[in-house]
Amino acid sequence: MAGVMFCEPRHLYNIINQYRWRSRLAEPNYLCLLDARSQYEFDDSHIVTAQRIVLSPAGQYVIPNPEELGYVRFCVVYDHDTGFLTDTDHLEEEEEKEEEEEEEETGSSTSSETEISSSDSVCSHSPEERGAIFHARNLEHFTRHPVLLLKGGYRRFSACYHFLKSHKTLWMPQELDTFQPYPVEILPAKLYMGNLKQASDKQIQKDLKIKALVNVSEQPVTLFAEEGKSLHVPVPDSLEADLFSSFPTISHFIGMSLSQCHSTASALPSSLQRAWKYLLKCKMNMRPNRGFVEQLSAWETQIYGYPVTDVSEPNY
Repeated sequence: MAGVMFCEPRHLYNIINQYRWRSRLAEPNYLCLLDARSQYEFDDSHIVTAQRIVLSPAGQYVIPNPEELGYVRFCVVYDHDTGFLTDTDHLEEEEEKEEEEEEEETGSSTSSETEISSSDSVCSHSPEERGAIFHARNLEHFTRHPVLLLKGGYRRFSACYHFLKSHKTLWMPQELDTFQPYPVEILPAKLYMGNLKQASDKQIQKDLKIKALVNVSEQPVTLFAEEGKSLHVPVPDSLEADLFSSFPTISHFIGMSLSQCHSTASALPSSLQRAWKYLLKCKMNMRPNRGFVEQLSAWETQIYGYPVTDVSEPNY
């Protein structure tokens, strides 16, 4: 069995907003988002692209199709507020040594998933208790990857990302193909990473309450927020572009902006290696050019006094 894991709302937000040349939601086997609430609740509103779980009279799954789940990269299940657990539900943090070390060093955890113990039998649930946990544990028999259970359910997600609520019961392929993703979220409600089009979008700035913008491109961007601040670093996306000389200014600008959000710079991963792994969880196709990577390595060396990350590895 693939297992079942809790995922934070931020993780689902970032899954929904991944893109390559277009939104990844258009890929048929990318995301299966399942709503375990009542028909009335689903019709009232649900998370964008979600399908409501439907069982046949015999208790077999009509939606989703179990045969198709084996090809799905992300299977996410939610109900109204799953995640506010009782004492009989057991959680176990992912035991990854790197993340434990990082948590000790930065004071914050980068893991957006926690494993759910399978010690509770699904058979112990009565029909009226068949919420997200019940379905997630049944569906894990059909998936290659762990089924993700949305922590806090629809209530928490919709409170954080009200703009990703929907009334559509079915998304056509052309609608998914033209879905406009939001910038990925790096720090909850504080720091995002996106492209020029997203940075210029007035609605996105309003929805995410963007107050400050770092624009690293040759084109200027208008920040629509009246009290907003922006930093423009006019460099091309090329191997020869000099970003190193702008790192102190960029770091200071971000640090000052985060401090105004009642955050601290220590919430960010410290070394290049840890920052790289952290950002890959947020933006799965992150691939900066080689010149930028080498300048980041030089910046790390300047901060620590010696190189911490070996950027000669193929993964960089």
